Amino acid sequence: MNFQHGNIVALTGGVGGAKLVLGLSQILKATQLTAIVNTGDDFTHLGLPISPDLDTLMYTLAGLVNPDTGWGCNDETWSFMQALEQLDAETWFRIGDRDLATHVIRAQLLAEPATLTQVTQALCQRLSIHTRILPMSDTPVRTQVVTDCGRLDFQHYFVRDRAEPVVKQLEYAGVDNAAPSPAALTALQDPDLAGIVIAPSNPYLSIDPILAVPGMRAALQAATAPIVAVSPIVGGAALKGPAAKIMRELGIEPSAAAVSRHYGDLLDGFIADEHDRDMVSTPDQLNLPVQICDTIMHTLDDKIRLARAILDFIQSIDVNRTE
Repeated sequence: MNFQHGNIVALTGGVGGAKLVLGLSQILKATQLTAIVNTGDDFTHLGLPISPDLDTLMYTLAGLVNPDTGWGCNDETWSFMQALEQLDAETWFRIGDRDLATHVIRAQLLAEPATLTQVTQALCQRLSIHTRILPMSDTPVRTQVVTDCGRLDFQHYFVRDRAEPVVKQLEYAGVDNAAPSPAALTALQDPDLAGIVIAPSNPYLSIDPILAVPGMRAALQAATAPIVAVSPIVGGAALKGPAAKIMRELGIEPSAAAVSRHYGDLLDGFIADEHDRDMVSTPDQLNLPVQICDTIMHTLDDKIRLARAILDFIQSIDVNRTE
């Protein structure tokens, strides 16, 4: 069944957001869905440009993702990593052989030169992905984590150090010189835009880098479509990743309500899990429309069910923004 009332833009990071975008892609026509993806996690490793969140979404929509991890490729082999080990090279960031091909092609295309948006479009075409996947910016923005062990590049914090250092602050290097990708702005200015969904991705590591790009928040606020967020915190815990840990270390009690407050007046609606019904269901708690549903996505049916609930919720919201 197709959603008949306009187009949808999703702001997303990696695994959790990719699950939701997959669900949306089962309901919406390809021309109706655009994903604007965090690139704050991007980095250059072994001379290769790696875009983890873009790749996770591409692999998910192409049916190639590792179902056990939610990232990387299914049926992966590791000859490249084994060769690196023999050469005493860095192996803390695991790159499978199939995944390696993506990074090599990205490097070749960027060197032509092409923008990251153009490169992502080319990769999607080669993987037969019809949903529009857009980087948040064509200018590099790099998330840096200020910790009790010093300032760390995101991948060093998250992968090499397993998100163990205590987070004191998050910064987005290069963001002052960045701008939203032109294609992302076009998607947000679409007169047929029916809704904007902030996926259940880490608010601090995945969504904040997108919102930090100069002009992005203004473009969102200028959109006439409702903006709704799905909480990645369920019952005080993150379904995946260090979101709850980071919130505690920043002095914020992990909760769905805290996620809603973090996004503040950007939102026109909020979606929380049934486990958090008592925390967010009354008007004085969040002061915006709230949809309570099962937000946990294990199966494809779960993803489609949540996507349908989000689209129904969007249609129920009246937006009256003043200029």
